[in-house]
Amino acid sequence: MNMLRVFGVVMLVVLISSCVRNKSGVPVQNEVPANANVFEVNEVIQGDSYTYLNVKENMAERWVAVSKQDIDAGEVYYYDNALEMKNFHSKEIDRTFDVIYFVSEISKTPLAQAQSPMGGMMPGMGGDMAAHSGRVSTEEHSEIALEKKANEITIAQIFDKRTDYSGKEIEIRGVVVKINKSVMGKNWIHIQDGTSGSDGNYDLTITSQDVAEVNDEVTFKGKITLEKDFGAGYFYDVIMEDATLLSTSSTVNL
Repeated sequence: MNMLRVFGVVMLVVLISSCVRNKSGVPVQNEVPANANVFEVNEVIQGDSYTYLNVKENMAERWVAVSKQDIDAGEVYYYDNALEMKNFHSKEIDRTFDVIYFVSEISKTPLAQAQSPMGGMMPGMGGDMAAHSGRVSTEEHSEIALEKKANEITIAQIFDKRTDYSGKEIEIRGVVVKINKSVMGKNWIHIQDGTSGSDGNYDLTITSQDVAEVNDEVTFKGKITLEKDFGAGYFYDVIMEDATLLSTSSTVNL
């Protein structure tokens, strides 16, 4: 009987000690969905454009940059995409980080997860600051079929004649199917127009200071760059950089 009582006390202690609490004292065990990307904020540094966070995730500390917002130490956030940058110097706070992760979105509630946590590579993320090598992984929207004039360039032409367009400024019209805002000081926009190159590429990634929304029909003008390597394995076969939004028409229902 005494042995059973001792065993029961030991199990109770183990159970209590396994319940992890954040700084506010609220238990977080069993509240975090499986495979969720989540961290706790240790320190906050505000810049002009970004908020820099020293965070703890999986018992490891690291630095994270998000678009400028009010955040307090001790808060717990879920996140989606994380782009690793090494030896990154922030001019706005005059500090160099050995490693920092640019996170496109954070939330106090779980986000839909399709990525790996920080510290691991995020394979096949399409245009979300993705490692593009060959075909993109962004979902193809087969319902998109823009009628283009004879002098309008298609996405298929850009991929099939990429060497002809390399380094040149061109205009392209398409429908926005995905966007990541304020990552590395840029908006990362995916467009499709219903065409695809001979290699199967149907989705063009565009970087811009201008903002568009998913389902918008847009026209951008920017420079086509080939084999763009942002480091940490984030490589684009074809990308339009520093583009200007020329026009936006009524949204398309996808």
